[in-house]
Amino acid sequence: MYACITYVSEIQCKPPLQDWSFFPSYQYMGDIINRSYPESQRIDTSLSSNNNIITQSKRILIVDDDVDIANLYKLSLERDGFSVEIFNDPLLALSRYKAGAYDLLLLDIHMPRMNGFKLYQEILSRHSDNCMKVCFITAFEEYDKRFKELFPGLDEADCFIRKPIALKALTKKVRSRLMCF
Repeated sequence: MYACITYVSEIQCKPPLQDWSFFPSYQYMGDIINRSYPESQRIDTSLSSNNNIITQSKRILIVDDDVDIANLYKLSLERDGFSVEIFNDPLLALSRYKAGAYDLLLLDIHMPRMNGFKLYQEILSRHSDNCMKVCFITAFEEYDKRFKELFPGLDEADCFIRKPIALKALTKKVRSRLMCF
């Protein structure tokens, strides 16, 4: 919507002023994450024979059309030692996907142009990356039945992240999914 100003000789239309100052900055969001994790939590990269420890920085791909949520997840997971790449467009993510580049995919189900289930199916059909793990992100429960139809071999409890999710719970879920073989 444009605000129009009428002058005696002409009509001049200008876009409305947009004040984005009420949105928190990424620095502010990073500070919130740092306060949520007062201790320095990092993934232990040491080799250990008696523990089931993740032995290297795991790579995660997040595809979510909500830019703020994707960035918040990225900041939180990177704070915990993961290497994270995000895409807000599923078609762009599909075109740039490289087999073996990620240890875990976090895919939002409800996205424009292509939903998360279809994106995962396309990745599997194009790359047949059998080692790839996936978690679907959703705020809706209506996808449970469709998930079971499309992916009967995947465990629903391991493969779903319900929005909203606390950042510590997200990290716990990601670590849990990466540990199961």
